[in-house]
Amino acid sequence: MSSRSRFNLSGRTAVVTGALGILGRPLCRALAEHGAQVAVVDLDGPGAARWAEELAELGGTACRGYACDVADPGAVEAMVESCARELGGIDILLNHAASKSRDPEAFFAPFEDYTLQQWRSIMAVNLDGMFLTAQAVGRQMLRQGRGGSMIFTSSIYSVMGPDDRIYEGSSYEGRSINTPAVYAASKAGVNGLATYLAARWANQGIRVNTLIPGGMQSGQNKTFTANYGARVPMGRMGQPSELEGAVLFLASEASSYVTGQQLFVDGGLHAW
Repeated sequence: MSSRSRFNLSGRTAVVTGALGILGRPLCRALAEHGAQVAVVDLDGPGAARWAEELAELGGTACRGYACDVADPGAVEAMVESCARELGGIDILLNHAASKSRDPEAFFAPFEDYTLQQWRSIMAVNLDGMFLTAQAVGRQMLRQGRGGSMIFTSSIYSVMGPDDRIYEGSSYEGRSINTPAVYAASKAGVNGLATYLAARWANQGIRVNTLIPGGMQSGQNKTFTANYGARVPMGRMGQPSELEGAVLFLASEASSYVTGQQLFVDGGLHAW
C-alpha cells in the first residue's frame, strides 16, 4: 500500500455526530473528499439531509442525513441501525456532538452560581451522548468483525485550566463568555472514556483516539482573538480547516497502529 493510498477512505462509511456545527461541516467535507460515505448526524434533520446531498455531489459517494438527539438512547440506536442498513455498515465514528446550551445565561454562569439542572443538561450531550453513540456504534463494529476507527472530539480544556485573563473584554457573537466548569469536566470525561475503549477494543481491530483542539476562530471578537493568541506559541487561534488533517489521519489506515492517543491541534498551547 502506498503512503498516499493509506489516506483513501473509499468504500468506508463515516458517522459524524454534531455534523452541522462550525467544526462538523469542514470535517464532514474532508471525509467525503477522501472517498467516505458520510452519515451526517445532527439534531436538525432537514439541515443534515441538505448537507448530505451537497457532500454526495462533492465526493461522489452515497451520503445521508439523520436527525438524532445523542442524549436519547432510543434515537441513537435507531440512527446507528439505519446507518448500518442504508450505508452498508459503519467503519468510522467521529464522536463530535457537544452542547453549549440553549440558555447562554445559564451556560456561562459563574461556577459558584451554576445550577445542577444546567450541569446535567450539558453532561447529557457532552458525555452521555458520547457514551451512547460509542456503545451503539461499537456493537455494530463488533458485529461486522472488520474493525474500525473512532475519533472522540475533546478540548484543550480537558487537560488545562482556562486562563480567565483572556476573557477580559472578550465576547462571542456579541455576548461575554468564559469556559464553564461543566465543559471542562465533560471533555475530561471524554478523554477517559476514549482511553478505556481503546484498551477494551484494540484486540478487535477497533482503534479509539481523541482529538484535542485548541481555540478555533469563529465568532470571537478581536479582543479575545488577540488575548488567546498571546497565550499560544504559534501566536494565533486555529482555523476549523486545520483539524481536517488530524481527523483524516486518525480515520484512515495512515494511523493503523495508533490507538489510545490524544492528538493535540492547539498551536502548541499545551506545551507552555
